[in-house]
Amino acid sequence: MIYQVKHTKEQKKLKLKFILMVLTIDLFAVVITYFIMPLVQNFPPLSEDFAFQDSVQSLTHIQQYSIVYIIGTSIHLFTFRILMKGIYEYLDKYYRKEKISYDEIKNVRIDCINIPYKVFFVQMVLIIGLGIMFNFIMLASAFAILKFTLMIIAIASIVSIVLLIGSQRYLSNIILTTYERTDKYERTYGFRINNSQNLLFQMVPLIAVILIVISLIGYSKAVREEGFATGNYYKAYMEAKNITPYQTNMESLKEILSSIPLQDDSHYYFIISPNDRDIYVSSPDGNISDFVLVYRDFFYDQTNGFLYEKFGIDEQLYTMDLKDMNGDTWYIGFKYPVVDMNLLTYYFTLILILLSIYTVLLYIWAHNASINLIKITNSLKNIVDSENIDRNNILPIASNDEFGDLAYYYNKIQELTIANIDQINNSQQILVERERLASLGQMIGGIAHNLKTPIMSISGAAEGLTDLIKEYDSSIEDPEVTPQDHHDIAKDMQNWVDKVKDYTSYMSDVITAVKGQAVTLSDEQAVTFNIEELVKRVNILMKHELKNALVELNVEMTVDSNLELEGNINSLVQVINNMISNAIQSYDGKPDNKIDMKLYEKDKELIIEIRDYGPGLPKEVKEKLFKEMITTKGKNGTGLGLFMSYSNIRAHFNGNITFESEENKGTAFFIHLPINK
Repeated sequence: MIYQVKHTKEQKKLKLKFILMVLTIDLFAVVITYFIMPLVQNFPPLSEDFAFQDSVQSLTHIQQYSIVYIIGTSIHLFTFRILMKGIYEYLDKYYRKEKISYDEIKNVRIDCINIPYKVFFVQMVLIIGLGIMFNFIMLASAFAILKFTLMIIAIASIVSIVLLIGSQRYLSNIILTTYERTDKYERTYGFRINNSQNLLFQMVPLIAVILIVISLIGYSKAVREEGFATGNYYKAYMEAKNITPYQTNMESLKEILSSIPLQDDSHYYFIISPNDRDIYVSSPDGNISDFVLVYRDFFYDQTNGFLYEKFGIDEQLYTMDLKDMNGDTWYIGFKYPVVDMNLLTYYFTLILILLSIYTVLLYIWAHNASINLIKITNSLKNIVDSENIDRNNILPIASNDEFGDLAYYYNKIQELTIANIDQINNSQQILVERERLASLGQMIGGIAHNLKTPIMSISGAAEGLTDLIKEYDSSIEDPEVTPQDHHDIAKDMQNWVDKVKDYTSYMSDVITAVKGQAVTLSDEQAVTFNIEELVKRVNILMKHELKNALVELNVEMTVDSNLELEGNINSLVQVINNMISNAIQSYDGKPDNKIDMKLYEKDKELIIEIRDYGPGLPKEVKEKLFKEMITTKGKNGTGLGLFMSYSNIRAHFNGNITFESEENKGTAFFIHLPINK
């Protein structure tokens, strides 16, 4: 049984907003087209009458536009539904607070950038395709089809841009929600269009539409006036003939009309007998269409004798009605084209010139605006690329506009960034010093224990030497004491002295190790030291902590103990000690565990491996390790240890620290130090 996923109310709300936006914009396009098309196409006066349209064509204009609206909107909504599928699925997960992977979020961001442009082109193809299809149904003239197609392209451009901007508004809010789920980001998502290109992309079609509409309306008005002028020319001649009912017959009317001079060879006269029984045209290629006859029947008395061939006026007629001897009505007149190709060519040339000039000027302005943005972008990029912020990198404020404001606030952010960096450095030094003092505090118990044993031994040696001195002093004049006895006493004394030397040497090592760790972490003094000295210091300083935790440190070296390194030995000791301390704490007080410390050479690097067999690191810790101060010790940890360890190895040895960790199997840290042989 398949259960349908129930969508969240927030997702349904957004989907409803998109549907309403599409319905509104498409309705706007249809309404604008319905009202502006008669002006552009120069439709005959009164031809928007529903009864008349129903008589001359199968569908009225409003029925045609309604069908276009239904079909176009349906295809449009279906397209949105397909393109928005991934976004709607994301929104359901987002509002249900379900887990969302970064790949899903990245795909949503790409869709949110790409969909407005995809819809733009779908909208353009949809409106133009449907418009041209109905264009051929409505109009017969090639010239009328050309004008209609230009208008459809113009309206499609405007509607598509409005839809692009509207969808970008909604989808940008969806992008913002993705940053609530993850702080990951990449430089670019989806189609990349520069700011100057985007401005041209949106503004040039708008200006082109305005120029096309104004030009077509101007052209229509001009040819309409030209048609009226031509009609009035023939009207004057026909009225001057003063045709009587006796002359109202086919032969007499032909003779009268043929005597009237034509303005152009393309003009011709016509005669329509009563009840349209016979229609005569003087041109072999001429005709009187049903459209003309129906229009005459509907509107003749209202148009003062002017009739029209089609909705797109390519030909116009001036008509006069006459009564014959029987009282029947005849219609005579002249038919003439009203297309002025020279005027149309002039308008389109003007459109191209103005649009070209506007595009060049807009490009220059947009390019200049982009240069200002690029300057600020490059300044920000320099901050990102440089390891240290340039305290003198002030962006000049070269204008008193939004770009000037942007430069001003960039400089303010620069000042705040410098202040924050100084504060961070000061805070970091304080944290480092506290961490160092805390480490020294932990060492105190071990140091006391380490020194207590040799001090007690030296004290015992002093008592042994005191006894031997007394024995030797009393034997000086004793005749029974042989020379061999003196040698034996001297030997015992030498044994005690040798022990004192060993104890004092050990104490010196302890003091040296402690003194080294007492220096500040900012001490960058580089010295040459060997592996043996390094391991000895680690053993001395960690001996007590390991003993108290009942944890055994196994040291395994497969490199020469005399191998020399150059750097800050105290920093390296502190890094290793910190890792051993972390390994001890990973056992959470459980005794009888071990830590392996291995030193070996690999790929011209000395690898110091510290491995424990504890529970391993949590996933969230592994993701942020070495990137920020993070701790698994709760309130008892600062997270500074490993963070500073990584920084020290990078700064003092030009090395690196890596790690591997597996749940319930332990963690291993690898210190990589370059070897210069």
